Amino acid sequence: MRNKTTAPRSKPNRNSIGLEKCRTGIPGMDDLTDGGLPRGRPTLVCGGAGCGKTLLGMEFVIHGITDFGEPGVFMSFEETEEELAQNMASLGFDLPALVRQKKLDIDYVRIERSEIEETGEYDLEGLFVRLGALIDELGAKRVVLDTIEALFAGLPNEAILRAELRRLFRWLKDRGVTTIITGERGDNTLTRYGLEEYVSDCVIVLDHRVREQIATRRLRVVKYRGSKHGTNECPVLIDEHGLCVLPISSLRLDYPVTQKRVSSGIQPLDAMLGGKGYYWGSSILVSGGAGSGKSSLATAFVDGICREGLKCVYVSFEESPDQVARNMASIGFDLNKWVKQGRLMFHSMRSTASGLEMHLANIVKMVQQFHPDGIVIDPVTNLISVGKGEEIKEMLTRVIDYLKSKSITSLFTSLTLADSPAEQSEVGISSLMDTWLLLRIIESANERNRILYVLKSRGMAHSNQMREFLLTDNGIKLCNPYLGAGAVLTGSARLVQETKDREQMLKEQQSVDHRCRELAAERLTLEAQMEALKLRRIALQEESKLAETDAQLHQEQTRQDQKQLSISRKAD
Repeated sequence: MRNKTTAPRSKPNRNSIGLEKCRTGIPGMDDLTDGGLPRGRPTLVCGGAGCGKTLLGMEFVIHGITDFGEPGVFMSFEETEEELAQNMASLGFDLPALVRQKKLDIDYVRIERSEIEETGEYDLEGLFVRLGALIDELGAKRVVLDTIEALFAGLPNEAILRAELRRLFRWLKDRGVTTIITGERGDNTLTRYGLEEYVSDCVIVLDHRVREQIATRRLRVVKYRGSKHGTNECPVLIDEHGLCVLPISSLRLDYPVTQKRVSSGIQPLDAMLGGKGYYWGSSILVSGGAGSGKSSLATAFVDGICREGLKCVYVSFEESPDQVARNMASIGFDLNKWVKQGRLMFHSMRSTASGLEMHLANIVKMVQQFHPDGIVIDPVTNLISVGKGEEIKEMLTRVIDYLKSKSITSLFTSLTLADSPAEQSEVGISSLMDTWLLLRIIESANERNRILYVLKSRGMAHSNQMREFLLTDNGIKLCNPYLGAGAVLTGSARLVQETKDREQMLKEQQSVDHRCRELAAERLTLEAQMEALKLRRIALQEESKLAETDAQLHQEQTRQDQKQLSISRKAD
């Protein structure tokens, strides 16, 4: 039996109008039914062979015992107690232990029409007495009848059949037990007799279909009196832990967001994303053609998360873990180191190994077991081989919403076909992504060179520049591409052009240096001329002063001479 903690019965679970619910404990089922099945009322579960009716009923009873402390009765008309115990043991349930604890009673009612002789009118009074005694003995709160058609096999009178069906459902309501009644699908009705769905308060349809050799199980709530519920078909999975329902209606757009960032693992790319990388808990799409470097970019993201001491899951649909580790080691990433340290978990399988729902279940299971901070799915386009476009988009919508609700940063790679537009994802999920990195291969000068650019990144300022993307022995390198006239040059064409540019710059620099020397010489000449003129100006100033002095002395001598002459002539 699975290790479960027995929880005390919780307070009544009611919807907005007061209808009390009975939680099933089946993963996803209570989300789909807005809290569980109607308490104290019958629920019809119908479907074809192999769809999971018996398992759903049995898990309803077992979870009632182990999770909610509610004893239950399972009345089977097809399988014995030993057969049921063996079947459920493969899923980790120990039915005999629950029976010994007097919390579960399994009653096998054998009905063979060939061994029954009819006398009088047919009625279910004997069943009511037998079932009532079991309910009273255990104080049962939950009851399962599997399957109802066995009760009426070979009964020709349809009027009696309808009357007894109504009486059975009314008797169960009067006893106040929450009941699941399983039934087989009819040709044009939900059940063989076409009446059970009308007298049931809740009707659930299970379907097991095979499309293109891929088997899938689906569940749909056809009606639910007095309660809202999901109306879409939802995937149903049966694995080693039992039954699980994955309702898309339960994944609402109410997940939390944060300003926290997580590195892309490539520093120049972080700079292109506002300088800090991706938003924590966001979804990232890396699309491009074959060989463009999608897996390498995804590995850089994984390596960056693990270097921060966080945990990551790598889901690969094309390569084994050893092959991924070997290939990424050639560009400087040691993924085996992170696996040994328990920070990285690989999950590799061919996309055709199972249906879309099982892939979704595997992802959910890994998240619940490993609790990663990041996840890589490489590539999502491989799912095209197991589903159609709308089915894949629906499945990936569930994945994205689930991961966002857990604040897990997710990176998806998508192969772009050669004849498809570059800015288009083959599985149509680009609108669901927060960040979209586009990788392109440009052919020029007999070379193929990689280009990366950010097509969109919601909520942040990001670069619009195209960067050359190189895979080196020491990791990933982003180069600034040469922007030529009308084209982006990469590879050897860029190197050749850059060499020409350097030569041209050298010539221009030499010309500038020569001109500077000429101007310097001319400047020195002018400075010498200016110095000579300055000296000439000083000399002229001295000569001017001497001339003025001579003129003054001449004038003074003239006055003296005139004075002496006047005296000698005895003039007045």
